[in-house]
Amino acid sequence: MSHLTGKRVAILAADGFEQSELLEPMRALKEHDATVDVVSPEAGKVQGFKHFEKGEQVAVDVKLSDAEAGRYDALVIPGGLFNPDTLRIDEKALAFTREFFKAGKPVAAICHGPWVLANAGVLEGRTVTSVPNIRKDLENAGAKWTDEEVVVDQGLVTSRTPDDLPAFCAKLIEEIDEGKHRGQQRSAA
Repeated sequence: MSHLTGKRVAILAADGFEQSELLEPMRALKEHDATVDVVSPEAGKVQGFKHFEKGEQVAVDVKLSDAEAGRYDALVIPGGLFNPDTLRIDEKALAFTREFFKAGKPVAAICHGPWVLANAGVLEGRTVTSVPNIRKDLENAGAKWTDEEVVVDQGLVTSRTPDDLPAFCAKLIEEIDEGKHRGQQRSAA
């Protein structure tokens, strides 16, 4: 079991995130002693969903306009339909996301979460996975899409659905534990 003591992770979320895709990585990160902040365009709370039904609300720790990517060691972008659809047109969210890539820090996105990466312009030449319905969007953004439980490419961790959360969380922890990434490309199941 790796320990992430001293590591700080941002989970970028807006209303409509898939509840398990935020709460499970958050739980796994905290179990490994990471500090986790929910970062959102709005202060207060963000509304989770269990597919199409409203779920839990989660407190926002840092408003996006106050968030600095340099203060974090990694970024997690949960899926759901509404969450990434909101974030992918928010220039502050896209700029925040780009900063992690510029610094070579681990980034993890699941389900529809890679939509944000596509709009941030950071997928060119990257191998990723996601829910199949956004495959063409990711390919149009320059990514090579593959249908696997979890894909790791130079610190970028992607997965398809909540069913893949155990593998997604394990690889997320591993990538944060390793630190900055440059030049290595691999896929894992």
